[in-house]
Amino acid sequence: MFERIKEDIRAVRDRDPAARHAIEILLLYPGLKAVRMHRRSSWCLRHNLPFLARYISQRAVRKTGIEIHPGATIGRRLFIDHGAGVVIGETAEIGDDVTIYQGVTLGGTGKDSGKRHPTIGNGVIIGSGAKVLGPFKVGDNSKIAAGSVALREIPPNSTAVGVPARVVKRDGQRVDIHDHTDAQDLVSQEICQLLRRVHNLEKELEQWKQEQQQEK
Repeated sequence: MFERIKEDIRAVRDRDPAARHAIEILLLYPGLKAVRMHRRSSWCLRHNLPFLARYISQRAVRKTGIEIHPGATIGRRLFIDHGAGVVIGETAEIGDDVTIYQGVTLGGTGKDSGKRHPTIGNGVIIGSGAKVLGPFKVGDNSKIAAGSVALREIPPNSTAVGVPARVVKRDGQRVDIHDHTDAQDLVSQEICQLLRRVHNLEKELEQWKQEQQQEK
């Protein structure tokens, strides 16, 4: 246990230039406190103590502003910087050496059952306010830009930006965002807009017919 705490403190010092002393990190960093409390809640859940597990996780929310479900799987050296508003769902899986900034959600879309939340690979960085929604994988050493909404798999060593998030860099090389896959997405969006327009026109036509009949 003490080795894990030392490891967590080193991870904070390595990734946060504002971190000064180990005692400061241990006592004052909400991200570290949330991870430590998650380990206790996860242990309780694995040992058939679900109520106590949820009690600890909700206590962590009140203390840190970070909500991690006891069922989530978290690897080593997770660094949650600032942390306010971070939410990590029940079936989320996080690898080693991941960095998460404030306002991040690792959540579901409401359309899936069983595995509902994302799997985050090793060395991933998720920017502030980003949302990663659904049971897909974010590959090792990838980055999700601040404010992005990731809804599908992101390959390893990639950078994804936007709403919905699109890969703009892979293995150090820029990617044309107007590739075949993205073109399909754009076509789908245009078709949806056309269908909505047709639906609205049909409603207007029906309303006009009713008004004509009333005038007669």
